[in-house]
Amino acid sequence: MNGVTTERNRIVVHFKDGRLLKGYTHDFNPVKDSFHINSELAQDKGKITEVFCPNLKAIFFVKTLEGNANYKEKKRFDEVDTTNLRGIKIKIEFNDGEVMCGISLGYSKNRKGFFIIPVDPQSNNERVYVIASSVRGVKLGSAALDL
Repeated sequence: MNGVTTERNRIVVHFKDGRLLKGYTHDFNPVKDSFHINSELAQDKGKITEVFCPNLKAIFFVKTLEGNANYKEKKRFDEVDTTNLRGIKIKIEFNDGEVMCGISLGYSKNRKGFFIIPVDPQSNNERVYVIASSVRGVKLGSAALDL
């Protein structure tokens, strides 16, 4: 099939300036600097926007675009059963102060970004692509367990 995928990924894009964009993408690739999102926001539903990764904080690949406002997501390793987690434990602090814990299978400080699988399996976030320039600090392994 000449490398083209037809799978739509549900995403919520967080910009460094605080804006959000929700929708679907067919062409996100971590090695490219841009991709397209088909908006699902009421004010511009169906509009296709080119998004530039250097402008982003992170891309959240989600189960639903609506999320669950009533669910209190677990943010720390000590709040969940970690026996089935595979990968390196990682704790990141974004430049805006948000902290995220999870598992990474391919973290490298030399890449433009990296994926994290959030620590809470019940989270609406299936995986998160973090833009490295939006991160203030990273702790790996046992250092990620610090509160």
